[in-house]
Amino acid sequence: MSTRLFTSESVTEGHPDKVCDCISDAMLDAILAEDANARVACECAASTDLVLVMGEVTTTAHVDVEQIVRSVVDEIGYNKPEYGFDVKTLNVITALNKQSPDIALGVDHALEEKNGEAEALFSTGAGDQGMMFGYACDETPELMPLPISLAHALTRRLTSARKSGELDYLRPDGKSQVTVEYDGNTPVRIHTVVVSAQHDEADMVQLRQDITDCVILPVLPAALVDEHTRILVNPTGRFVIGGPTGDSGLTGRKIIVDTYGGYARHGGGAFSGKDPTKVDRSGAYIARYAAKNVVAAGLAKQCEIQLAYAIGVARPVSVRVDTFGTGVADDSEIERAVKLVFDFRPAAIIETLGLRRPIYRQTAAYGHFGRLDLDLPWERLDRVDALKQAIGK
Repeated sequence: MSTRLFTSESVTEGHPDKVCDCISDAMLDAILAEDANARVACECAASTDLVLVMGEVTTTAHVDVEQIVRSVVDEIGYNKPEYGFDVKTLNVITALNKQSPDIALGVDHALEEKNGEAEALFSTGAGDQGMMFGYACDETPELMPLPISLAHALTRRLTSARKSGELDYLRPDGKSQVTVEYDGNTPVRIHTVVVSAQHDEADMVQLRQDITDCVILPVLPAALVDEHTRILVNPTGRFVIGGPTGDSGLTGRKIIVDTYGGYARHGGGAFSGKDPTKVDRSGAYIARYAAKNVVAAGLAKQCEIQLAYAIGVARPVSVRVDTFGTGVADDSEIERAVKLVFDFRPAAIIETLGLRRPIYRQTAAYGHFGRLDLDLPWERLDRVDALKQAIGK
């Protein structure tokens, strides 16, 4: 087999785009806590000492937008004037409107219901057209690709070292990037690791040593590190100005970080700030749930599932399973089993995964999938036996 390289990145919660994702999902959680049936599409933009909260929200809930914004910003750690983005002085602008009644028309009453099909769970139509992908592979215990798994572990560790005071000169913004060398489909070594961490004025030699010793080496699997593994820490030499002051932020601009690090396809829809009638979010979650159970059941070493929806229609217009030649049966047979075991209609997804709860803020940074630190319903392996039975294994 030929060797190849694959690279994925992650960013910390203090990255400007992630600040916006965190605010959007905090808004969603606050609304769902009061109104489980709310329609929410809340986006955020951030720049120097400025946050704009915008979007479409139809709800009976009454939430304090400014308080939510400030709470998130403070929790992330932007609480000093020298950061240029400070919880105490930032300006919050709100521009929220109700969901379009034209969209609500299709979501409230699916096409199947209008056509007289009275089957339960048909009442909710997809909130938009589009395609979503779910993926799983057997490279890691969490059934995720190794590059994105390690990249997230590095940014989580970087944030932990900052918040615990272990590296008290760090600031909230940061990034990681991991390049893995593969022999065929098997990871054989870590080729390159990049970590860029925002910091106070500091000695760069000491900072690089600290981050290598306290962040990078404890995360990397020792068996995959050798004398040729390249480690780059703050390669520009300085990263004092960061966060929304260094670069404006926007909700939904880190969709590859949120999913599989580019290792699998992406339909293009963002997650944060969207209630579960938006299939950009719920469809991607159920697709991951199905793909993960396929791999855990031993039906394939890799599995990618594509769903596609039409706005206002409950049933997906297409379901596709691709095991990249690793399946124990033809992809068409695994696809048939998946369709038997999983219901991909929006209302069924919401019910199966319990998505009308305030569970989303915790997913806004460090990935929505493969999170062993969280109890996320789409990560459960409770359909393994049903899939085996459906395919006759």
